[in-house]
This record gives sequence, structure tokens and C-alpha cells, in this order.
Amino acid sequence: MLLLGILSGTSSGPGEWYAGLQKPWFTPPSWAFGPVWTVLYLTIGWVGARKWLYGGRRGLWAFQMLLNFAWSPIFFGAQAPVPALGVIGAMWLTIAAFIGLEWKADPLSARLFLPYLLWVSIATSLNLAIVVLN
Repeated sequence: MLLLGILSGTSSGPGEWYAGLQKPWFTPPSWAFGPVWTVLYLTIGWVGARKWLYGGRRGLWAFQMLLNFAWSPIFFGAQAPVPALGVIGAMWLTIAAFIGLEWKADPLSARLFLPYLLWVSIATSLNLAIVVLN
């Protein structure tokens, strides 16, 4: 999972285009993204392993991963923040649905996804602000 996340992020990561965009005051510092995503991808992978080993919302878990891996190439690679906003919005909804539906069946997995939802909330707000400011 971590390797796929690294591949997704590095194959279409920030560059001159992103550096030139107007960004909101709440943009996290550049150095924060690597460590945060590393911890999140490890957690997401662990939750995914739990779903595949013990059952649960495998489809939702897989769909949020598909959306997660699609966002960077759309936002950074295609330099298309408006379509990327749709992708990250769907990702946010899928993560929230996963948490809600797993809360009673697998509270550990649901709770482990809370920091992920928080970070994707920040990323969604950042994506929206970039659309508005640019």
C-alpha cells in the first residue's frame, strides 16, 4: 500500500504548476505531506488487510483507494483542479461511509480511518480553495 501511494504521489507530484498557484492560508507546509501520507498509507493498508482477512466493507475500502490513487494524476498530472475536486469529494464521502458502516462491526478499523478522513477534509478544502483562488 505504501509503495502504491509513493508511486502515485511521485509520478505526478507537485511541480512548477502547483508552486505557481494561489493557495489559502491553511495550506500545510510542504514537508508535512510525506510523513503524513506515509503514516496514513500504512494505516489504510492495515485496515485493508483487516477487511480482506476478516470481512467487512471491502468494496468501500477498495473504492476509496481507487479514488485516492486517481486524485494525484488528475490534480497534479493533468493540472485539473476542478475534476480533482469531484474525485476528492467522492473519496471523502466514501471514507465517511466506510467509517459509518464499520463503526459497530469493526470499531478499530473505523477509528483508524478518522485521521484519514481529517486529512482528506483538509485536502478537499485546499483543493476547493485552489479552484476558487485560481
